[in-house]
Amino acid sequence: MKLKRKKKHEEHVDEAWLLPYADVLTLLLALFIVLFASSQVDAKKFNAIAESFNSELQGGSGVLDEQAPVESFETSPTAELSEDPVTGESPEEVFEAKDQEELLDFQNKIDTYIDENGLAPRLQTDMTRKGLKIIIKEGVLFESGSATILKGSEKITDEISNLLITDPPRMIFIEGHTDNVPAGTAEYPTNWELSSARAINFMRNLLENDKLSPQKFSATGYSQYQPIASNDTPEGRAENRRVEVLISPFEIETEE
Repeated sequence: MKLKRKKKHEEHVDEAWLLPYADVLTLLLALFIVLFASSQVDAKKFNAIAESFNSELQGGSGVLDEQAPVESFETSPTAELSEDPVTGESPEEVFEAKDQEELLDFQNKIDTYIDENGLAPRLQTDMTRKGLKIIIKEGVLFESGSATILKGSEKITDEISNLLITDPPRMIFIEGHTDNVPAGTAEYPTNWELSSARAINFMRNLLENDKLSPQKFSATGYSQYQPIASNDTPEGRAENRRVEVLISPFEIETEE
C-alpha cells in the first residue's frame, strides 16, 4: 500500500510587526489630537511636545524635527496672547483689554503734556469707541477762515508729532471741522475745501517728523456737518472750528 504523506501545515504569516506599527499609529493619533486641541501656538509647549514624541519615534529623529517658525508679537500683536486662565476671556478679549489699557496710558501722557504747558482748554483729549482723540481748538493752528498754519505754532505741532510715535505705529486720522458760516472765498469756495485743507496742512506738518509712518496717516474734511456744539452762538461756532487727531486701536489680525 502506498503511504499517504501528510501535507505540512502552511506556515503562519509572521504578524509580529503589527505591534510596533500599532504603537506608532497610536502615538501619531495622540499627536494630532494635541495639536488640534491647541487653540494657540506656544513655542515652549510645542518644543516640549516635539521632544516627547520624537524620543518615542526612533530616539528623537522624526517628523517634528523641522518646525514652522512661530509668529512673534513684532509681526502680529496677538501672537503671544492666549485665553486668560482666571477670567476665561478669549485671546481677542485679552488683546482688546490690553490695547485699551495702552491707549489710556497714552491719554495720560498727552494730558500731562497739556497741563504742564498750560494748553487746556485749547487742547483736549477724549477716549471714544473709535480710539483716542486729540481735539485742537481754533486759534492754536489756524486763524478764522484760513488753512495756513500759524507762525509760532510749530512747537506745539512738533510736540504732538512726537507724542504720536508708537511701536508698532498706529493708524492716525486727521479730521478738519468748521462752523456753519460759509467760507465763500476764491481759495475756499465752501467749508468742504476749508476743512479738508486744514486737515491736510496739519498732517503735512506732522509728517515732517521722520519717525512717523506716512502710510499710517490719512486726512479728511467734514465741513460743518459734525458739530460738537450749537452753531447758534459765537461760543458754539468757536467750539466747532477745530482739528481732531484720532489715534486708532490696533486691529486684530485674523486668518482668512
